[in-house]
Amino acid sequence: MTLTSESTRFRYHDLPRLMALMTGDEKHGPAATSTLDALWVLYDRVLRVTPETADAPDRDRFLLSKGHGPMAYYAVLTAKGFLDPSLLPGFGAFDSPLGHHPDRVLLPGVEIGSGSLGHGLPLAVGTALGLRAQGLTRSRVWALVGDAELDEGSNHEAIAYAGAVGLEALHTVVVDNSSATHGWSGGIASRFAAEGWSARTVDGRDHAALYEAFTTAHPGRPHVVVALVEPKR
Repeated sequence: MTLTSESTRFRYHDLPRLMALMTGDEKHGPAATSTLDALWVLYDRVLRVTPETADAPDRDRFLLSKGHGPMAYYAVLTAKGFLDPSLLPGFGAFDSPLGHHPDRVLLPGVEIGSGSLGHGLPLAVGTALGLRAQGLTRSRVWALVGDAELDEGSNHEAIAYAGAVGLEALHTVVVDNSSATHGWSGGIASRFAAEGWSARTVDGRDHAALYEAFTTAHPGRPHVVVALVEPKR
């Protein structure tokens, strides 16, 4: 269910209130709040998708790979009219569509069922390849991953392949809250740059910096933005 007229009353400062409506166990609060600003800037200023165009073939696709902390995602989708606010208090309940991992068959605007670490970026690569094969050149694919997901080898295969084939439609946001088990020499962005990606590292709470990085031109190459946020406690 969508409620587009309601969305006109919600802005960034309303997101904590919307998140506060979601109670219960297993909220993964740090995982959710670390993504809040990047999600807001994407949906408010970058992504070409609305509740009315959620099924349009040439829409932009957003894939939340960091799906184990979806409260910020649900709050942003509500603020933008994809979800009815009345759904939020039922978060995680047996009969609620708002599960602890997002479900694409239950929620409008959700592109993948996610939560298992390491598969969102490979799925984004496949999505971008599919759009290319269909000639949908205006569509962009965005995947949001956590820094700990880069412990998974599947992501590095996706990084290497996307760089090798120049998958320009592919964009990745890595939210870095220092939760990975090991670091990368030169920082996370250097891992992508080594495979031919365009790469930026910014303050993950600075909306202007996020927007500028998200919209950086990167002809012929995939693009990654590493969003630095406070360390996970």
